[in-house]
Amino acid sequence: MRVVPVALGARSYDVRIAAGILTQAAAQLSPLSRGRPFVIVTDAHVAPHAARLAALLHNGGLASDIITLPAGEATKSWGQLEALTDALLERGIERGDHVVALGGGVIGDLVGFATSILKRGCNFVQIPTTLLAQVDSSVGGKTAINSRAGKNLIGAFHQPALVLIDPDLLDTLPLRDLRAGYAEVVKYGLIDDPEFFAWCEANGAALLAGDPAAREYAIAHSVAAKARIVAEDERETTGVRALLNLGHTFGHALEAETGFSDALLHGEGVAAGMALAFAYSARRGQCDSGDAARVAAHLQAVGLPHDLASAGITASGATLVGHMLHDKKMDGGTLPFLLARGIGQTYLDKRVDLADVAAFLDELPR
Repeated sequence: MRVVPVALGARSYDVRIAAGILTQAAAQLSPLSRGRPFVIVTDAHVAPHAARLAALLHNGGLASDIITLPAGEATKSWGQLEALTDALLERGIERGDHVVALGGGVIGDLVGFATSILKRGCNFVQIPTTLLAQVDSSVGGKTAINSRAGKNLIGAFHQPALVLIDPDLLDTLPLRDLRAGYAEVVKYGLIDDPEFFAWCEANGAALLAGDPAAREYAIAHSVAAKARIVAEDERETTGVRALLNLGHTFGHALEAETGFSDALLHGEGVAAGMALAFAYSARRGQCDSGDAARVAAHLQAVGLPHDLASAGITASGATLVGHMLHDKKMDGGTLPFLLARGIGQTYLDKRVDLADVAAFLDELPR
């Protein structure tokens, strides 16, 4: 088992990574038991894993109950937040109890936010079932729902008590979802670790094909990178944690243009967004065009969107920039961008002209 600590003082917790760790769920969760049932929150797609988890807990002498929500991004909504909090209150959840979020980023975000506000703060455990959630959203305490104005605009920082990552859960994940999660793996190399990006170029195909060693290494490396950044800047106050948003400003605009639907998954938007961030950096003369081409080539090689055309976006630059104006990172009327001086050299630029961004986007083929 690989154990990655997230060092946040009194809010510190472990991320435990091991193939088959779900089978050890009773032993892992037993220290958190207070003689009361664990409530497992999942979605319709992950329901079989929830039934298995409940059986494993039962065999270990731990009671549990399951709440199953609809699958999909639309579940990160006011309506589903209300339904979930009502269901938890009906079960008599107490502050000291631990709610288990079993699913991808949607379930993790929703459960995290619900427990942050329920009785002014309850505990939760993350058991992520998608690659994207395992390497990114389950770690760091960002929780949120979407609103009509945009993605993740209603939320809170609320750290889990424990994260259990079982790479074997990826065996049933559709290839498209696996690829979408892989975009977040690549991101860690592009931020500040060129050697890891080179590892991705050499091993990404094997990871996506199900190679256990490649999968576990990539997860552990990504989690360790995120844990280090979160420990340094938990609430994005110094700008260090903002680096984790590489690709997200462009990507969220693309997602908004597709109505945050399955037409473009979050990880696919991030992939295209990272390629656009590098291409825009190259256009400004800040990044070698060869590095930008290398990023796009790797994303294309593994089947991820790498430009507007492959993301299925035909909207004008002005329309896409209009979506960006709802970004939660807006500060004083300006929008910080994550740009790059090269692979592994991401930086935050607070002086980007949005009209220039729109012009750049209009130059790209559709």
